[in-house]
Amino acid sequence: MSENTAQHPQTTKLFTRDTILILFGAFSYMSASMLINPLIVGFTRSIGASALTAGLIAAMMNLVSLVCRPFAGQLTDRISKYKLAFAGGVLLFISGIGYALAVAPWMVVIFRITNGVGFALCSVCMATWLSGLLPRNRVGTGMGYYGMMNALGMAVAPALGIYVYSHFSYRAAFLCATVFSGTLVILVQFVVNRGEPLVKKPVAKQKFRIVQPKVVPVAIIIMLLSIPYFATQSYIVEYVAARHLHVAVGSFFIVYAIILLLMRIALKDYFDRVAFKWFLLAGIICEFAGIIGLTFLYNNWLLLLAAAGLAGGYGLMYSVCQSTALLLAPMAEQGLANSTFYIGMDTGMVLGPIIGGVLFDFLPYRLFYPAILVILPITALVYLIYRRQLGAAAANA
Repeated sequence: MSENTAQHPQTTKLFTRDTILILFGAFSYMSASMLINPLIVGFTRSIGASALTAGLIAAMMNLVSLVCRPFAGQLTDRISKYKLAFAGGVLLFISGIGYALAVAPWMVVIFRITNGVGFALCSVCMATWLSGLLPRNRVGTGMGYYGMMNALGMAVAPALGIYVYSHFSYRAAFLCATVFSGTLVILVQFVVNRGEPLVKKPVAKQKFRIVQPKVVPVAIIIMLLSIPYFATQSYIVEYVAARHLHVAVGSFFIVYAIILLLMRIALKDYFDRVAFKWFLLAGIICEFAGIIGLTFLYNNWLLLLAAAGLAGGYGLMYSVCQSTALLLAPMAEQGLANSTFYIGMDTGMVLGPIIGGVLFDFLPYRLFYPAILVILPITALVYLIYRRQLGAAAANA
């Protein structure tokens, strides 16, 4: 019996009152931040910031979240997940109210920082809280549902925010975000299992670690696979305009979200049955197909191929990598494992636009996506280097 199995009491039910509440809480915290992201640049410029300043302010949430990840992971393994989720929800609620009341760019800076801290706390502790309530041999399936709720939040909330802004105002849209964060605060009150830490070590013996070493290869893989997605998120509109392509570029991310949801539903029972290496191979092939679709983006069928490819690549591997990270780490360090995974994702979120900007400025537009293809063999190389360590996840299930 593995260390993880010995420490984790086995249960049989995947869906309980607590896990359902946490899944809807995950949708709520993700929606609270994702609703604001597409509006924050325009709003900040509308109250006096330059385009550059507005862009820096918009990026601040992700940078703050990246810095906070290790601390959030340590806290998640040491204190109640309920307390962290409640604190994160309150911070998201405060930031939503703050955006709605802000009248100067410096005020938006304060609430972007608040937003980043709240997002870091919620993303790490909610995922860890759920994984601790799942049967150990169903972690992949359970985290697949968790990823599906996150994906739903990433698809629904931006569309809702843009709709409310276009029909009412920025401030009305920000108040919608507070409804989502307020819903999270309410939902966690009804979770019976408060997610107390499994192992309480004496303070003198506790060591602060930025990452969980066993999870680092997974974090590198999700970082690499996320770079094409976030480069596309930042530059696809400019790419289509620069190449004078006649495609419905505005529908790309809606199609991506729909395909990803369908894939996660169809494959939900395979996350715990199929080895990581086969998911990674399929993910690399899908990401390759998606990048090829974007390279030859001459019609909407190729747009569909591109969206489906990135959904099967980065989108599915998000859930697979997160569940693998949890299986690789001891039960007493599930929070640190989650924070390590999110550090990889956040790094890809930051590097994607930067790499995209460099390629967009210094290469012919037609070579933008072929240059990004170099990410895929690097990803395969990382797996080959760490294949034995990554294979240990199945043994811990």
